[in-house]
Amino acid sequence: MTHRFVVPAGAAGARLDQFLAASDLPYTRSQIKRRIDEGEVLVDGAPAKAGRKLKGGEEIVFTPPPPAPVAAEPEAIDLVVLHEDRHLIVIDKPAGLVVHPAAGHASGTLVNALLHHCQDLAGIGGELRPGIVHRLDKDTSGVLVAAKDEATHAALTALFKKKDLTRLYLAIVAPAPPAPRETGTIRTLYGRHPVHRKRFTSKVEKGKPAVTHWRVVERFAGGGAALVECRLETGRTHQIRVHLSESGWPVLGDRTYGRAPRDPALRDLAERLGRQALHAAVLAFKHPITGETIDCRSPLPADVQVALTALRAARGT
Repeated sequence: MTHRFVVPAGAAGARLDQFLAASDLPYTRSQIKRRIDEGEVLVDGAPAKAGRKLKGGEEIVFTPPPPAPVAAEPEAIDLVVLHEDRHLIVIDKPAGLVVHPAAGHASGTLVNALLHHCQDLAGIGGELRPGIVHRLDKDTSGVLVAAKDEATHAALTALFKKKDLTRLYLAIVAPAPPAPRETGTIRTLYGRHPVHRKRFTSKVEKGKPAVTHWRVVERFAGGGAALVECRLETGRTHQIRVHLSESGWPVLGDRTYGRAPRDPALRDLAERLGRQALHAAVLAFKHPITGETIDCRSPLPADVQVALTALRAARGT
């Protein structure tokens, strides 16, 4: 699929890769830079460098290569399907399931399951991430959407980029946000941790904006824990986990950004849970092809329900 643009006067001074990254293409800026370096982007009929400053009025033609063959193999892994049509599929991902193949997870992923279930995802959106528009961490459960064709993949990618959808998460945090605060918004810059390169942080001088809206759903004894609902305005990697942790209320059981609770009962609860108590409960959006309202909801999984039952029981003692 060839993409054509005429640079508006208002974009004068922008870099070529910045302009394309802001043009609702289904690629990250780093992916676009690689495409430019491979000569797939022409400016006024000639190859250009990613850092070329635009003047306005140029014609840009981007012709990405055809989808590469998918390296991941189909696997018969059970899926809980919340919605499915010829364009997209919404599933309820269990905790422990990796979304796409990566180092240490060459098989047994959601992608392998989708390839078996859908059978026609080859190369959609990328070689090792066919159909994947967004992701959930391995140990985060809940609602996730995947595309079945390139047009839907591009449209869903644009929808996520424009934040034109609803994403609600539920998390058990320990300790609870200090009373009387019941709602709030965490608005920060966001980027990789300067020391721990596999982690992210909001404590950066330069970075992308990250916004999380939160409210307390239920408090437990002594303020030691709470059930919190988070609504994502942006969707940075690990965003909720980082924002809650750096606010002082890490997600219970989060081994990367959390800390062991002081209360022995909470420590025991976190160990029994064995993962971060974070669940993608709601994903709602307007279907980019049919215009239908898609509103998919996932109940809290059994392990989080068990943890809540234990917290409520302790509150009653």
